[in-house]
Order: sequence, then structure tokens, then C-alpha cells
Amino acid sequence: MAAIYQAAHRRASSLMCKLHSTYVRKMRYLNELKEDDSLCRQAQTSGTFYLFHNLSPFLQKVGEKYFVPQLSAAGALEKSVIESELKGSFTNLRKALFVVDGKDSPLLASAQSLLQWHDSHQYCSKTGQPTQRNVAGSKRVCHASGITYYPQMSPVIITLVSDGSRCLLARQPSFPQGMYSALSGFCDMGENVEETVHREVAEEVGLEVESLWYSASQHWPFPSSCLMIACHATVRAQQAEISMNRLELEEARWFGLEEIVEGLKREPRSSKQDDGSFLPWFPPKQAIAHELICEWVKQQTSQPA
Repeated sequence: MAAIYQAAHRRASSLMCKLHSTYVRKMRYLNELKEDDSLCRQAQTSGTFYLFHNLSPFLQKVGEKYFVPQLSAAGALEKSVIESELKGSFTNLRKALFVVDGKDSPLLASAQSLLQWHDSHQYCSKTGQPTQRNVAGSKRVCHASGITYYPQMSPVIITLVSDGSRCLLARQPSFPQGMYSALSGFCDMGENVEETVHREVAEEVGLEVESLWYSASQHWPFPSSCLMIACHATVRAQQAEISMNRLELEEARWFGLEEIVEGLKREPRSSKQDDGSFLPWFPPKQAIAHELICEWVKQQTSQPA
């Protein structure tokens, strides 16, 4: 049975959003939807819906482009019936995030993360009793203990390391062939962001960070709901010999500016060579790692010769 993500509390209805012309009013209305069951039920009558099946969103393809249909209702239909009648398919979320418009990617990621959280928090960790979700899906309550559970994100740092003229990219065994990305890792209990960056760079590639600065952040639904905190870090060029942690990484190496620029132009399908090897390519523009790499390129090309 296709899971229906009731997106009214996120997107609300177009009518109600128009009535709240300022950002503050809109945010307060969305917050009311989270807490007021009757208001949320009312919004559902004019809201739009995303469809999911086994955590995979429903996409439609028109020409060479994919888009997410916004539906008023779908009912309890079987997966094959929905795909046939709506002329689309339920698509793996990783693929979906990279083929839909930028405005839909964050909503799909949030929706799947929320569905996944509900699926894994059906019972109270203290009493073992079933928990009940509210209408908006913004929380679950154990009525036996009175505990209210809210969705949470795990903080993860993603760091582009540079020695001045080169940047360091790495591969994990789970990456698609040929893809390199920035270093990343979960924040440990009690750590701040700076401490996590220093530790992860030391653990994964054996380098000591000299300086670092924050770039941006992004919600990322893999492996579960994560908050990716993107940073740049520098190490001394004379101390830039990589000592890779093979339990964490498959490969790590330095890239010069020219190789990075060429890699940004390359697509996965054009990466494979006749001899079966793969030229390096980098995460697509929807991933914050892409933004970090582009920022580094801009920094290098803007420096005086």
C-alpha cells in the first residue's frame, strides 16, 4: 500500500499561505498546524500530498525532466495502480533528489525522514508501549508514560581539506565508482563542530587541521535524518602527507585545481573509460559537498597570481 505523506503542515494550502503575507505569520501558522489537530485536519481538505511507497517518492517524467506531482488525494490504492493511473513510478530517494527541481528536493528529503522516523519510533523506549502520532505527524506520544517524542536530526560535519593549492577528496566503499567527495563524520557526544572537524580529519587521513571556517548546512536523509554542517579546513603543505584510515575509506588523495574543474564538468555515465577504469567525478549540485568544492575553486581562481 502506498504511504501518503500528508504535506499540509509543511507546504500548507496555497490559499492559507496567501492569507499570511509575511514570513513570521506563515511560520507561526505552520507551527500551529504541528500542534493543533483540528486546524491540521481542516488544512488537509485543501492541502496537497506527496506519495511514498516503502520510503520511495512518486515521480512523473515529462520529456527528459522529472517532477513531483502535488495531488489533492490518492486513496488506498495499490502501488501498480497508482503508477499506471498517474503515469509515473516510485523512485529511489537518492535518484529522486538528483533529478527533481531544487524546490522539491528539500521537501522530499524531509518527508522521507519523517516517515522513516515514525516507522522506527512506534514504541516507547521506556515502557515498550505503542506510541501515537498526532495528525500533523510532528510528534509521537506514549500515553502510558506521558513521554512525547519529537523527530531529531544527527549532526554530521562535512569538511573540504586544503593545503593551499590542492584540496583533498576521498572515496568510501559505498560510493558509486569514480565518485570522490569531502570528508564527513558524525559529531560525537559532547563535541562541538570545531572539535569534530579536527578529530575526523586526523582519524580519516592522518592530518592536523590548522584552521577552519563554516560554510553552510543542509538536511540530508542518508543514512537517516542528518544535519550536514559544511566547513573548509586547511593543513600545512609541508605536513600534507596522507595516512589513510582503511577502515573508513577506500581511497583519499589530493586534487589540483585543473583536475577539480574537469571533474565538475564530468557526469557519472561519462566517467567510465574503455579499459574499465573511472575518471574522478564529484557529487552533483544538490549535495552540499558540491558547494564546498565550487567554493574552493572560486577561492583559487580569485587569488592574485
